[in-house]
Amino acid sequence: MLNFGLIIPELTLAATAIIVILLDLFIQRKGVLAVVGIVGVVVAAGFAIAMWGGSSQLIFNDMLVVDNFAVFFKLLFLVIVALVMLASTDYVSKLSRFQGEYYALVLLSALGMMLMAATSELISIYIALELTSISLYALVGFLKDPKSTEASLKYLLLGAVASAVLLFGMALVFGFTGQTQLGEIARSIQGMSLSGVMSSPGLILGMVLMIAGFGFKIAAVPFHMWVPDVYEGAPTPITAYLSVASKAAGFAVILRIFYSAFGLPSWLSLDWGLVFAVLAAIGMTLGNIIALPQTNIKRMLGYSSIAQAGYLMVGLAVVGIASAADVVGRSALLFFLASYALTNLGAFTAIIAISNKVNSDLIKDYAGMGRRAPLLALALTLCLISLIGMPPAAGFMAKFYIFSGAVQHDLLWLVIIAVINSVISAYYYLRVVKVMWTGKPASAAKVPSSGALRVALGLSCLGVLFLGIVPGFAMKLAEMAAKMFGF
Repeated sequence: MLNFGLIIPELTLAATAIIVILLDLFIQRKGVLAVVGIVGVVVAAGFAIAMWGGSSQLIFNDMLVVDNFAVFFKLLFLVIVALVMLASTDYVSKLSRFQGEYYALVLLSALGMMLMAATSELISIYIALELTSISLYALVGFLKDPKSTEASLKYLLLGAVASAVLLFGMALVFGFTGQTQLGEIARSIQGMSLSGVMSSPGLILGMVLMIAGFGFKIAAVPFHMWVPDVYEGAPTPITAYLSVASKAAGFAVILRIFYSAFGLPSWLSLDWGLVFAVLAAIGMTLGNIIALPQTNIKRMLGYSSIAQAGYLMVGLAVVGIASAADVVGRSALLFFLASYALTNLGAFTAIIAISNKVNSDLIKDYAGMGRRAPLLALALTLCLISLIGMPPAAGFMAKFYIFSGAVQHDLLWLVIIAVINSVISAYYYLRVVKVMWTGKPASAAKVPSSGALRVALGLSCLGVLFLGIVPGFAMKLAEMAAKMFGF
């Protein structure tokens, strides 16, 4: 079925990217490009909101699906992109010749992520993934200094290997099922007997390789090697973008594939659920332990994101172990992703403002920020508290929901490991807070920031507080998205 009206948010974003590139050729005031980009994002979000609550539909020969799950992630990506573009204004002013390309690449990567959340067929999933990845490779190297160039090259090379592994896994799944559409793959597997599936090791290997390929995208251990160097070398707004949008897109497509294609029979979903549980335990432990000695705040948050991927995989483990009708794991995972996105964006936006002034990403150089820039320090403190999982921030409710679901499905051992890791993480998060509020400032000069950056920071922090104090509304949306999911 062809229905272009059902992909109008994606078409709007693509048109906005093209308009930004063309405008860049003719206008001198490059700030207009950010305005045009944000207007395009708002319009696309309006179209996406109008699609909320409609019936699930397969379109374009069953390659794309329009359901609440896809719309939820489209809105999440659009919010992330708008905040990143606002937070980028200080950075992009240094790129007088390439501002159009910068905003266009951000929009095109978001387009790929929106398609990833809505794809229901392996080939289209891979194409959407590459659209996102290629845009991000370019954005990581945008500063054109040695660190940024090295980060981009590492990301490109390791990303190419991960894409090859993922594609090989998809090829094996296709070879043993004869299908690329997720619903048809599920029906093919359900038509096999237990002995039939077990006598097809290529199918199991295909699933393992797909976990490895997507594990790279979500920065899961042991596929996390690229994270610290790329986070440190990339422009800080792009580091923020990578840490939340790329991770959210990866979890969206993992959830779509493994729930829709490999959700039945129950013993098969139980197996991959336990795989994600083990990866979660290893990931959160390794990420937090290596983050402890870090002195660079971007590297610290890089290892923190590895640990956060571990907490998120607790939700994937619950999805695998729970029955298909149980939405606890899926809704908790969606809520956690939204909370983490706002939290990390707020943290990195504050870091952009501070680092631009002190010209350093070292934690020791944040000393005395509580006196030099109290609002920035307060915002960063709130976001770090949320990453720990302390009230009244969003991170507390996110961990409460996802850990509660794990306990309900006999994953108490995993919750105990997660809680211990949350305590460990408090050390390196609160160390930054201590330096900011008790350290002696190197200068009495204030820390200025643009109006757009302050708006992005304010919106992020308000979102963190809203989801922490009044989580019911967002959780209800997550539950609606989780229920209206599948084919």
